[in-house]
Amino acid sequence: MVLDGHSMAFRAFYALPAENFATSTGQHTNAVHGFTSMLINLIKEQKPTHVAVAFDVSDDTTFRKAEYDGYKGGRNETPREFSGQIDLIDKVMQAWGIKTIAMPGFEADDVLATLAAQGDAAGFEVLLVSGDRDTFQLITDNVFVLYPKQGVSNIPRMDAAAIEAKYFVTPPQYSDLAALVGESADNLPGVPGVGPKTAAKWINLYGGLEGILENLDKIGGKVGDSLREHIGSVKRNRRLNHLLRDLELPVSLQELEEPRPDHDAVEELFDTLEFKTLRTRLFALYGNESKDVHAESIEVPDYTTLTGAAELREFLDAGKGQRSALAVDLVPGGIADDAAAIAVARPDAAAFIDLASLDAEADAVLAAWLNDPHAPKVLHGFKPALKAFTARGLGLDGVVDDTSISGYLIQPDRRSYELAELAQHHLKMNVSTEAAKTGQLELAFDGEDDGAAAGALVQQSAVVLALSHHFETELTTREAQELLTSLELPVSRVLARMELDGIAVSMDRMNEQLADLSKVIENAQELAFAAIGHEVNLGSPKQLQTVLFEELGLPKTKKIKSGYTTDAASLKTLLEKTGHEFLVQLMAHRESAKLRQMVESLKKSVADDARIHTTYAQNVAATGRISSNNPNLQNIPVRSEEGRRVRGIFVVSEGFECLLSADYSQIEMRIMAHLSADPGLIQAYKDGEDLHRFVGSHIFGVAPAEVTSAMRSKVKAMSYGLAYGLTSFGLSKQLEISVDEARTLMKEYFERFGAVRDYLRGVVEQARIDGYTATIEGRRRYLPDLTSTDRQLRENAERVALNSPIQGSAADIIKRAMLGVSEALADQGLKSRMLLQVHDELVLEVAPGELEAVRKLVTEQMGAAAELSVPLDVQIGVGSSWFEAGH
Repeated sequence: MVLDGHSMAFRAFYALPAENFATSTGQHTNAVHGFTSMLINLIKEQKPTHVAVAFDVSDDTTFRKAEYDGYKGGRNETPREFSGQIDLIDKVMQAWGIKTIAMPGFEADDVLATLAAQGDAAGFEVLLVSGDRDTFQLITDNVFVLYPKQGVSNIPRMDAAAIEAKYFVTPPQYSDLAALVGESADNLPGVPGVGPKTAAKWINLYGGLEGILENLDKIGGKVGDSLREHIGSVKRNRRLNHLLRDLELPVSLQELEEPRPDHDAVEELFDTLEFKTLRTRLFALYGNESKDVHAESIEVPDYTTLTGAAELREFLDAGKGQRSALAVDLVPGGIADDAAAIAVARPDAAAFIDLASLDAEADAVLAAWLNDPHAPKVLHGFKPALKAFTARGLGLDGVVDDTSISGYLIQPDRRSYELAELAQHHLKMNVSTEAAKTGQLELAFDGEDDGAAAGALVQQSAVVLALSHHFETELTTREAQELLTSLELPVSRVLARMELDGIAVSMDRMNEQLADLSKVIENAQELAFAAIGHEVNLGSPKQLQTVLFEELGLPKTKKIKSGYTTDAASLKTLLEKTGHEFLVQLMAHRESAKLRQMVESLKKSVADDARIHTTYAQNVAATGRISSNNPNLQNIPVRSEEGRRVRGIFVVSEGFECLLSADYSQIEMRIMAHLSADPGLIQAYKDGEDLHRFVGSHIFGVAPAEVTSAMRSKVKAMSYGLAYGLTSFGLSKQLEISVDEARTLMKEYFERFGAVRDYLRGVVEQARIDGYTATIEGRRRYLPDLTSTDRQLRENAERVALNSPIQGSAADIIKRAMLGVSEALADQGLKSRMLLQVHDELVLEVAPGELEAVRKLVTEQMGAAAELSVPLDVQIGVGSSWFEAGH
């Protein structure tokens, strides 16, 4: 999201009365207040991942002013009350962490155009917030303009369809229209007698301004004479209103990612501006409430530096039975970081230990304490710490809290669980940046700054201890203590082992797939060209529209801003209708290009040991699902055969027999049957029936054997959709049927399975009363927006209330299964190991001779992971690759 700073600042200025917004020193702040309030609302509503604000530089310095001295001339003098407010807005953005860009010689619109082009090319959805109509020319399938209708509170999204409806031209043609009609805001006079409708008629008739210029002699009447007389002005207008998309900006897209406010800087600036409610709203946006008083800084506790075995033993023995906070300095080291130093904090004492300085006896004392399950320890980032100790040959037991996870259990919808943010929010304390970098401290014990590094680590341990004590009450209130100690912390241990082990990949297969995909892409492109008799850019929606709907005359797809959509879903439907060879090859080209990009990304992730080591996170998905990143193995497609083949590059290691894939069958629908207690669904599962065929036979009134694949697909889509708050309109779009048919389908479903209807109604109403939903294991998700007066926020919360118990219960069940499988493997002394967890699937590497034992224990443990009123069905596959095992 990119904002035109000056444009929106002026809108804010005129939307709020200046006399009501001024500091005690006389500085007017209505533009600053309105702009900041608007931006808070926009970020809350649009949830952009990247944000920037562009500002104009003096008109006298722009290339447009250099060409035409009258450019933007005749504007009213800037109100005195506006003076200084742009600079203040810039300061607010700095404190907020939002990059501001001003390019000498150019305008803010050119910055917007450049970022729009960069974002579009990188696959982003781009939102341009501007009150300047010139930005309409930038709209594409992925670029939209938020154009204020009134002040800065009503800012609807303008897409191509909106532009065409209002101006009768496409977005790329808007600058042609403005060149003909003129733009009073920029002091660019148009052709006398030519209004928007006349200009649009000419543009559509001749294909744009260039076509109009080529056919000047064909345009008759007075308006034709007027056009010919003012053609120089039209050309000049077009040059000046054309926005530049290739500026060399001082920032990259990556630098605009996820801006976060500097708490101290915001507090200080907003004190100066005398803003109160805005402070609260801004911090609440990031899950960090504002404070009536300044946060207290956490001072570094008095600590002892320990090196010898005797003093180390004395310190650790003195703390027996007490909860100790452990902070670990991590030194990056590839697959697993190494532990360079630790700090230990208790309520009564603190110590710093440089691991490299310990002799063998002292090392043994520390190792014994770290491994002692009866010495309670708390950390912020248990999993990375465990991996770091493992890399050093040390263990870690007795961990009773990981504040990054307990903070997540308390507030699963926070955007971040960094130590500094949790301390500010929960303890009202400020933590130094250095001390807060859990997992990546890099304190560099080089002898030059040992004291500062040690102090930062000790401070971190003190913060972790304070947080852990604070969270005890919160966890008890939310009944989440059991989830932490019996589920999440043990799962962290299992995930650490899985991350360290990684999974083997075949570079030969990977390179072979890349070569095959390249051939498919090239062949599909050639055949696509042959089908239409000429070359075309298969990645250009505009060129595809011309080919499909003008040259080939195929049925029109959904009308969008730039014509008719060429998205994957629409082209698939078009292919089913027409079977045209060009579409066959276009779809093949798209799918293969996407897969090649994925395989290339996976190739970059292969470590020196020829294995891929993904990183799992337990505190990203609010439902409790484990997420995977670097690389994200959950993104590998499984619906297409070619997509599943990507799994073929993941292979069994040398010295192991095979890979085993264990997948829950229809786990979310089984949870739905259990939670709703619907007798029909429960009986179907107990009888081992095909659920969707069973439901289809009841809805359509036919025998199970007579349920067609089309009927089954409709029932499947609806069954899963109902669990996610799918409406009859949504179902109609998904199944490409009428809303009436979708409504009838849902009505008949609920008539047959009334308990499902009652459950879905009841779960939302109960959540409105309780303020939260809960999984089978009691994992809560608080939803304050269930009582919001904002309809959109309320309906979003209702959808979350519907799906969280089901998705969250599925997450809890697979975690219980992982613990059961891990424990069973250890109890039976097996050498087989668990490597991956992806959605509802576990992938294990089986040691020679252990296949039947592993198959049996995995089936038993996954089946016993939850006590439901329906059986948990586990599907097992075996093969030399993940692809073969999953078949």
